[in-house]
Amino acid sequence: MSTFAYRPWHDGPDPLAPPVDIRAALDQIGRDVMEGSSPRTALEELLRQGVRGTRGLDEMTRRLWQQRSRLQRRHRLDGTLQEVQRLLQEALEAEKRHLFPDPSDDARFREAQLDNLPAGTAAQVRDLADYDWQSQTGRENYQKIQDLLGQELMESRFKGMKEALRNATPQDVERIREMMSDLNDLLAAHAQGRDTQQQFEQFMRKHGEFFPENPRNVEELIDALAARAAAAQRMMNSMSAEQRAELSELIQQAFGDPRLAGEVARLDAQLQSLRPGEDWTSSGRFRGNNPMGMGEGAQAMQDLAEMDALAEQLSQSYPGARLEDIDLEALERQLGPETGVDARRLQELERELRNQGLLERAPDGSLQLSPKAMRRLGQTALKDVVNSLSARRGERDTAKAGAAGEPTGSSRPWQFGDTEPWDVSRTVRNAVLRTASTTGGAVTLDVEDVEIVETEQRARAAVALCVDTSWSMVQDGRWLPMKRTALALHHLVRTRFRNDALELITFGRHASTVDIAELTALEGVWEQGTNLHHALLLAGRHVRRHPDAQPVVIVVTDGEPTAHLEPDGEAEFNYPPLPRTLRLTLAEVDKLARLGASVSVFMLGDDPKLEAFVDIVARRSGGRVVNPDLDGLGAAVVSDYLRNRRR
Repeated sequence: MSTFAYRPWHDGPDPLAPPVDIRAALDQIGRDVMEGSSPRTALEELLRQGVRGTRGLDEMTRRLWQQRSRLQRRHRLDGTLQEVQRLLQEALEAEKRHLFPDPSDDARFREAQLDNLPAGTAAQVRDLADYDWQSQTGRENYQKIQDLLGQELMESRFKGMKEALRNATPQDVERIREMMSDLNDLLAAHAQGRDTQQQFEQFMRKHGEFFPENPRNVEELIDALAARAAAAQRMMNSMSAEQRAELSELIQQAFGDPRLAGEVARLDAQLQSLRPGEDWTSSGRFRGNNPMGMGEGAQAMQDLAEMDALAEQLSQSYPGARLEDIDLEALERQLGPETGVDARRLQELERELRNQGLLERAPDGSLQLSPKAMRRLGQTALKDVVNSLSARRGERDTAKAGAAGEPTGSSRPWQFGDTEPWDVSRTVRNAVLRTASTTGGAVTLDVEDVEIVETEQRARAAVALCVDTSWSMVQDGRWLPMKRTALALHHLVRTRFRNDALELITFGRHASTVDIAELTALEGVWEQGTNLHHALLLAGRHVRRHPDAQPVVIVVTDGEPTAHLEPDGEAEFNYPPLPRTLRLTLAEVDKLARLGASVSVFMLGDDPKLEAFVDIVARRSGGRVVNPDLDGLGAAVVSDYLRNRRR
């Protein structure tokens, strides 16, 4: 009978976790870009906020600061001093109780010694170094003080040493002192450039048990030691001057051997010289009730420094910042393994967005959406439009490649209601591959195998989409729906009606032609003027360039024309509109009508003056006026394009 053992997964990302949703992430980035953010800012915002099921950098930072505040609010740094004071008080009381019944002069002399001890814990411990304790409790407590000071001193420089030195023998203390002496000699040789790798390896063979980090060379050894020593120094800086003086004097009694404290002082001096970039001067404020010893205090200061470094990494605010900069091991130490998993997923998301070619560098070095990303955004926008059409009119998905006509050379999976001819070779191929990968028996045909031949109408259309980019579009929340509408129409034309010629025209104080990437990244600008006259001039130029195509002119605007283009190229603005502005705009409408183009106007908002003007435009051009809500703008524009195309 087989048995199985289960344990938590710690070897990288969870293999059973759902994959990162790149499409949802790209949609969010695209939305932010269309609202005016740069692609770089949009990516940073996505990573800060996170995605569904994954905490973002802001939440991680919030928890990090919360953890930092909790550490300082709950603890204080005088634990070693308090413990020494307690042990010393018990020792003195026990010694006096032992001496009191003794009538000898020696007992009275000892009592006098104890009564005349100097003020201050450190001074008392120093003066009692040579005292011959008569009580067992006093003798044991004084030994505990020396052992405690030695353990805390070494723990403050070498993590884990306190536990290893419990019940330390004189031989253990001598080994530590010898290690410290050899370490200082090695660092001195390194500072003078006289050390060798062989010398380091010999040191590690002799004293490697004291260094669980297992450094590979002297530089790594110095890095580990300096980080810990700097934390211990910051702990000392965080104490009051009185506490600092007391503790500095007390550690001279570590293990009852002043030479050990001397070696530690020598080590600190060398590390400060070798690593001046470490933080040796700052301090922290601890205001809690839970006392910490020297070792715990040094670890707390090291944790604070690690959290500060993580906060900077999570901020991603420095030049060239990447999520790979985040120290995942440190993050898990401070916030737990679940946060490490979230950070890995965000790293994977950022990496996939770059690796899949969705983000690229512009010639000026800035980050921009790639053509592949624009196609995906357009596909999503068009899908939303089709869904809106189907929901509104009860129709099935109308996003097919034209009516039955000439084959385009491509095929697609059959969907219910399709009437196009089958692509027999691809259908049979699909059936063979499916059968071979499942049953492996005789080839059978299933509905999922069927592919149909894509066809398209060969009639061409010259489409001019004129979108209002005046400030009112931004102010009234119409900026994003306008861009998504342009994306949907652009994707439909580029993928389904490839022979059509689409021109995107933006108009504010002036009009200009733009590509879809420029329109997507366009930022709202405070600019007065709705120069429909200029936009129709550009639309007419586009229509005349394609005389063999059916002209389709679509205007999306939320205000009546308030500017026109003068012969010298300057735009004249006035509100309310000048008669000359209206006259020149309608003249361009008439010119388009003579070219066979009807002008469809999609009026956003309920401006009576705009309504009266666009009614005139529709009558003079044979077009129509549509007043959609913002959610239905894309569906309305795409429907009008298809209606004009069929006509």
